[in-house]
Amino acid sequence: MSELEASLYALDWNNYISVATITTISYEYVLQFEKEVAYVWGRQWSVMTYLYFATRYFGILVVMTCACWGGLFYIPEAVSYGIFLFMQWGISVYCALAKVILIWRLYAIYGQSKLILYVLSGLFLPVVALYLTMDIFLWSRPSAISVEEVIITPNIKYCEAVFHIGPMPAIYASIPILCYDILLVVLAIAVLVKHLKERKELQMKPNTYVVMIVRYHVVYFVMNLASQIFMAILWANLPTVVMYLVLFLYDTAPFILVPRLIISIWETHANDNCIHVSTTFEDCVCLTSPRILEEHEMNFGA
Repeated sequence: MSELEASLYALDWNNYISVATITTISYEYVLQFEKEVAYVWGRQWSVMTYLYFATRYFGILVVMTCACWGGLFYIPEAVSYGIFLFMQWGISVYCALAKVILIWRLYAIYGQSKLILYVLSGLFLPVVALYLTMDIFLWSRPSAISVEEVIITPNIKYCEAVFHIGPMPAIYASIPILCYDILLVVLAIAVLVKHLKERKELQMKPNTYVVMIVRYHVVYFVMNLASQIFMAILWANLPTVVMYLVLFLYDTAPFILVPRLIISIWETHANDNCIHVSTTFEDCVCLTSPRILEEHEMNFGA
């Protein structure tokens, strides 16, 4: 394959994946819009409401920028590097917001344990520092990465990122983040096991909220593990098809899962018969304290 044919082949795949990404995210938004109106816009605003809007709309902005950058729309080389930096920093901010949501939910299902909140928040600060370091070292230095405009014909141009260092720094930087994610998923599974054991002794069905939150924790962990691996291997010389398929998953899955975690819980709560309200979360205490829910069920013969 000649250099010209290889460039056209890469441009075609870039555009295919861009269209697929825009279509997937747009369809997801339309699919969830009715639920958003019912369970987000019409409810009392809380910390989780702000987190939802941040992950939903900031996430859409980042995804659409990622989809348009490259070849789908012509972007001058003079501004292309700045847009590329926005994409990478935006993804890091989004990942940090996602972890805040997971910490918040763990705090909830652990009965609003201050110890859990303080420990996870304390460990989260080095993770944020690591995100900043990665973004500066891996993405924000011309010696590490640059953007070049590929001119196929006078009317066909696209931009591509050129990596000047190997994948090992990205791999090393991802290890502490993965360790933190492992801690989150282990804590989630531990509370689920304890909850299932207690429910079995009381001959009650498991709390829907606890099961849902833990399921999302596990799914998010698997997805984030894949994302960290993808981020590292993107620095290697992958075949064109493999690279763009990896980018498609990397640019869609996290931005779909995280808002769904929040809105699915609110949807379940809206169809529940819980009468308690948590002043901490401004959410149903059935979500925040399985112990109180059990007492409520026993008192009312549920």
